[in-house]
This record gives sequence, structure tokens and C-alpha cells, in this order.
Amino acid sequence: AISFDKVEVKFTLDEENEPTGVFFKTSKEANKLIEEFMLLANRSVAEFVGKPDKNGNRKTFVYRIHDEPDDSKLAALQNVVSKFGYKLNFKDRKSTTRSLNNLLSEVVGKKEQNLVDTLTIRSMSKAEYSTHNIGHYGLAFDYYTHFTSPIRRYPDVMAHRLLQHYLDGGKSVNENLYEEKCEHSSSMEYLATQAERDSIKYMQIKFMQDHKDQEFHGVISGVTDWGIYVEIISNKCEGMVRLRDISDDHYVFDESQFAIIGKNTKNMYQLGDEVIVKVKEADLVKKHLDFTLLGKVETN
Repeated sequence: AISFDKVEVKFTLDEENEPTGVFFKTSKEANKLIEEFMLLANRSVAEFVGKPDKNGNRKTFVYRIHDEPDDSKLAALQNVVSKFGYKLNFKDRKSTTRSLNNLLSEVVGKKEQNLVDTLTIRSMSKAEYSTHNIGHYGLAFDYYTHFTSPIRRYPDVMAHRLLQHYLDGGKSVNENLYEEKCEHSSSMEYLATQAERDSIKYMQIKFMQDHKDQEFHGVISGVTDWGIYVEIISNKCEGMVRLRDISDDHYVFDESQFAIIGKNTKNMYQLGDEVIVKVKEADLVKKHLDFTLLGKVETN
């Protein structure tokens, strides 16, 4: 299995529900123990219902499926992390899993951790719900479902009802009907994820509005032909430095080096570089957070 441990951003709020601080939710040993029990329950139920009988017949069930990552996405990941000195091996499925786990382990505690964690997650296929079981790549399970969780999702309820139906001796239910329910659940999950991201971005911008005079250390988390994205190390707020706002030179985008380079000075700002920024604009309506670039953090 691939061990993702993404940093979860949380906010401390005052009596008016205004953000006063940012902290990171970490998974403790007790959390991980409970998670293992949940994974076991989810896997056991999926195996119990999903495995074919002696005649090869399968009952319709709701699975949580996760396909193998696309080769082009893995190649793109390799291209980026190599800039930080990491090497990946995608020779076969086993090598890929081991290599990704080693990468996620090696970046722990380093300035590029959140960036590499995010890029690795983005290189994966999207997990979804389906009656057509292909297994779960990320967990390395042949059978998996969402049967129990801290929140009760509709797919969990479908799994509960189907399990009880089959325990009571019921026949296999209509596959097409449940596939429609799975597709709907997957699409609603996507919308919920987007809403959660938007709410976090909203609170981050709101928080940064009160810190416009403060200087922040950040890591360049993305490079485009119109600017660089910078993620602040202390609070994970991400904003943009637009090329037109960098006054010391005219910078151009160099895609091959994931960098912007000054035409005259040859100054380079590259993916993963540590920089110092200040808030230029924090627009809640447009959901834009723009930074002013103050310079690069020089490392010995």
C-alpha cells in the first residue's frame, strides 16, 4: 500500500468565527490504529459479499475502486521531484509502490514535503465508487468498500443495506441501478471536495488579510508563464507572485527547468526555492491571494 499522510490545515477562530491562527492536524498512533480497524472492516465486508460463489456468480455490490496511476502522470512527477534530488523507479507495480513510499518517507520534515505530498497525490488516479470491482491500487486491496467511517456517507449506507439483504438470503440486486447510484455518489464526492478546498482557501485569504505587513518565508510550489506560486511554510497558505509585479528584471518562464529567469540579471527562481514574500492583495470575492516577492532565501 502507498502511505499518504497529507498535512491537514485547520484554523483557530475567535468569538466572531474570524481566523486568528493556523495549525496542522496530525495523525497520532491511536488514530492510525482505529484507521487499521476501519480498513479491515471495509475490506472484510467487500470480500465477504464480492467474492464469487462456487459457480462463479457474483453479487452486485458497491466498491471503492482505485485504478493504477497513468504513466504520463508518473513521468511528470519524476521530472519534478528529480529537481530536489529524489529518484523514482517505475519498472513494475511493486517497484512503483516501494519507490513512492520511499519518496513520501524521505521528504518528511523537509521544506518541500507538502509540495511533494501534493504532487504525488495528484499523480494518482481518482478513487471512486462502482459496482465493477477493479481493486484499490493505493491500498493494495483486491476488494474494498466504504462500510464504516467517522462520517456516514451514502455509499456506506448502501453497503450496509446490501450486506443485510444478502445475509437475509436475498438475490443479487439490479446492477445498473446501483451503478447509477455509485456514479452519483462519486460526482457528489467531487463537489464536496471542491467545496472543502474552497472553504479552506477562503479562510486562508481571510487570515492573510490581517497580516499584510508581515514578511513570510515560503517555498515556490508552482511555476507558470504568468507567475510563480508560493506556499508559506508556517501556515500552508498559497498565493501567486505575478511576473509583471517583479520589478528588478523582466522574467521569462523556462519550462524545462521549472523556473523563471531574469533576462538581464539571469536571476533564477526555481520550483522548490525558498523565498520571502509579503501580501500584496487578498481578495475574498475573487479568491485570489497575491504576494510581493522580496527575495530569495540564500542557503549555504
